[in-house]
Formats: sequence, C-alpha cells, structure tokens
Amino acid sequence: MLNLSKRADMMPASPIRKLVPFAQEAKKRGVKVYHLNIGQPDIKTPELFFQAIKNFDAPVLEYALSQGNLELIDSFREYYKKWNIDFAQDEIIITNGGSEAIIMSMMAIGDPGDEVLVPEPFYANYNGFACEAGMEIKPITTKAEEGFHLPSKAYIKSLIKPNTRAIMISNPGNPTGAVYTKEELVMLGEIALEHGIFLIGDEVYREFIYDGLKFTSLMDIAGIEDRVIICDSISKRYSACGARIGCVCSKNKTFMKTIMKFAQARLCAPTIEMIGATALVDTAKEYFAEVNLEYQKRRNIVYDALKNIPGVVCEKPMGAFYVVAKLPIDNAEDFAKWMLTDFNVNNATTMVAPAEGFYATPGLGKDEVRLAYILKEEDLKAAMGILAKGIEAYNKR
Repeated sequence: MLNLSKRADMMPASPIRKLVPFAQEAKKRGVKVYHLNIGQPDIKTPELFFQAIKNFDAPVLEYALSQGNLELIDSFREYYKKWNIDFAQDEIIITNGGSEAIIMSMMAIGDPGDEVLVPEPFYANYNGFACEAGMEIKPITTKAEEGFHLPSKAYIKSLIKPNTRAIMISNPGNPTGAVYTKEELVMLGEIALEHGIFLIGDEVYREFIYDGLKFTSLMDIAGIEDRVIICDSISKRYSACGARIGCVCSKNKTFMKTIMKFAQARLCAPTIEMIGATALVDTAKEYFAEVNLEYQKRRNIVYDALKNIPGVVCEKPMGAFYVVAKLPIDNAEDFAKWMLTDFNVNNATTMVAPAEGFYATPGLGKDEVRLAYILKEEDLKAAMGILAKGIEAYNKR
C-alpha cells in the first residue's frame, strides 16, 4: 500500500461536515432538514457583483497580478477608510477567500512546531490551516457563562511559550457570536508588545454587530500597527461565499513582502471573481442596515427559543450569526446524529453542529452545539421548535 504524508494523516476532517451523509440519507427518506449547522447565508448577494461580471468583455481571460487587481485593492482600501482604517496599496494582498489569508499568514510568521494561541471555542478550520502551515493551535479557554469573553491578562500570558508566534482572534466570533471590547483588544496589544508576537484578526463578520454595540478592530489600537495582521473576506459581508475573494492586510512591510512570495507561488486569485468583487464597494448603506436588522431578528428568535428550553445555558450573542449553547444532554454529536437518523416532527428535523470540534482542549464542548441563524424567520421558528422537542425526546429514550 502506498503511504501518504504525515501531514495528510494529521490533517483534521471538518467536524461541521462529518454529519452531512446522515443529513443526505434523511433527505432521501423524504425528511425535510433545517440546516442550522453551517454558516451559508440565504441573504441575496448584491446585484452589483453579477452586473460587473456581465459587463466584463475582454477577449482573453488573463492571469491577474499575484497581489490582486489594483482596482480591487483600491476598493478594499476605500472600504476600510469607511471604518477609519487607512491601508496603502502595498499593505493589501488579495487571497482566495479568508481561508488562504489565514494559511498564508501562519506560513509567514511560524515554523513547524510553533504555536498560535486562539480563544476556544474557535472556527474549527483553524486546526486545518495550522496543520497546513506546520503550526499548532493552542487554546485560550473561554466560557459560555461569561459570554465567551477573554480571561485575564495574567492567564493569557501564562500560556505563552518561546515558540508562541501569535494570538489569533475571530471578532465578532465564529462560533460564539462574541464581540470583544476595546479593553480586551488593548490587553492583547499589550501582550503582543511585551512578548514580541503577532496579532491575527479574523474580522470577516465586522458588519454583524447588534443592539447598538460598536465594533473595534485590532487596527484601532494605537501603537501595535506592526504586530497586526487582518484577514478578511467578502463571503459573509456580501453573502458571496462562493466567490472565494478575501485579503490579508498589514502595515508590517516585511510580513507583506513574505506574503507576496506565497501569492506568486499560487499565481493569482480568480480574475472574474475579482471583477465582481471590485464593484461591491458601491453597495448601498441600506443593504447593510437591512441585513443587520434581519440577522438581529433571527438572533432573537434563536436565543429566545434556547432560553425557553429547560437546562440550556447560553449568553446572547452580540455579533456574527452564530450561537454556542450548552444543552441538557451528555453527547452533542450523538444527539445531532440521532436527530437526523431517528427523530422528526411532521417529517422535518433540525441539523446542528456539535461544538466539541470547535475546542482544542479534550472533553470540552461535548454537551454544546453551534447554531447558525441563517434561515428565514418562519424556518428558524420551526427548526427551534423541533430542536426543543428533540432534546425532550432524546432524554426520554
């Protein structure tokens, strides 16, 4: 038998998608599945994106610059200026989604065996990104009862080792919906300066902040500009997940020159998608206001339903479109599978994402699930009703 690489053996499978075959089998049996397991929005992509592609009439579909089309880079610069962030043209590189931005960032700052500290629970694919870069994710444990906010500065500092290269945060958080305060980010900046490490900010959900809360970027913290790496994407902001357009941004010139080496090695991001993405900077403010209001309504439906289920523990998420909740069950993965194989209400069931895969600490998240409130209101109400009945039935088996 031919052997594959050790890296291939170490590469983790997605915990979000491992239950997909059970969902497919349920659908074959005629069961309607409400998908609360994955962050694929149903919000309409702005027409500007498609119109720009329709208007593209070059006779040859050429390679783009490895850095990305300058028009797209300038559109990102214009976008960030609306957030009072000023990036120069050479401080932004276009990537194949936010995923490539994170992978490239890890490859640029660390060597095999180096570590990145990440608040857990965290986006499960961070494990895979780190594996590709030869690095390791080390958790900063946060708690549902505390809204998944950061622990003390002393605790975080105690986790730093000589081979710690960065602290990475998702803000607003996937999977928690937590929004970090400016004080928390200032604390991380102090740690980065004291220990000579980078701060990686996965800020793809910055538009999705609720209840009048204000978003603070790592770029808003003075004095740490050379430590900050921003990874971004149009996927969730404009509901354009399939376009695979993101960017990595930093004022650290040495870091950006290194990222360019990786960008040249994969030639370029897709030309057509960059054409469409360039037009998105002209998206009306009303689009974001309407989307934000829609997600806030959906958040309230899910949170209110969870709080009405006996034994559930969760705090109201203030951003993104996810919530992590402790359920009154022993094994969330077994429960999620059972919901697909053995349970339905009027021939419909709800699919959730077991949260254990969002933790690095063994044993944590075993009784938790992540819910993505990405369905329209009536579907969310139906899905949450089924979930409540499912929990009750599961515990009576």
